[in-house]
Amino acid sequence: MNKVYQDSVSALADVLKDNLSIAVGGFGLCGIPDQLICAVRDSDVKNLTCISNNAGLDDYGLGMLLKTRQIKKMIASFIGDNQEFERQMISGELDVELIPQGTLAEKLRSAGAGIPGFYTRTGVGTVIADHKEIRIFNGQEYLLEHAFDVDVALVKAYKADKAGNLVFRKTARNFNPDCAVAGKITIVEVEELVEVGEIDPDDVHLPGIYVQRIVHVPNPVKRIEQIKLKENVGV
Repeated sequence: MNKVYQDSVSALADVLKDNLSIAVGGFGLCGIPDQLICAVRDSDVKNLTCISNNAGLDDYGLGMLLKTRQIKKMIASFIGDNQEFERQMISGELDVELIPQGTLAEKLRSAGAGIPGFYTRTGVGTVIADHKEIRIFNGQEYLLEHAFDVDVALVKAYKADKAGNLVFRKTARNFNPDCAVAGKITIVEVEELVEVGEIDPDDVHLPGIYVQRIVHVPNPVKRIEQIKLKENVGV
């Protein structure tokens, strides 16, 4: 089975349609599948439900899909510096579900593990608990959280072999493995593509069984949300 596609457009061509639920890796602008997101933006799909830690910035990452009004619902942990995300949420133009970060990760991981739901203390006594089943374990309240139902996962990795075995690089790993295991179809954008057997099995962060399609993007643009430089001292 050939998993390697020529580009992001061809990898998504027979996958994209209206009303999809899409899990997207990344944290801010770190480790986002930029070219795959651009291909979604350039398509005519709409009414998407996007699951991601946040939505990037106004002009980058999922912020691009917010600007084009292709997202009907955003499920995320926080808004960050994305002013368009904030504006659409406050105005009621966008359906937003904010989820604690650890719960978001576990809802993705559970989807990949075939676990339909789990109980957690996180959110007890807050608005997070509204309309959720509560059970008592050892005298403490726990919320029932359901695993996500993810049609497509778009992820970014540093390296892949042609079987889809993935290696992530440092903090760019973030939510990418969790998104990858959750997707019914998982498409990965990678900087390096090697032959099967060239990655030591001990170095594989995610097995290729979770990956259906690979796009090689050898020279990606890596943006930084906020650059902090040390001030000169004694000048």
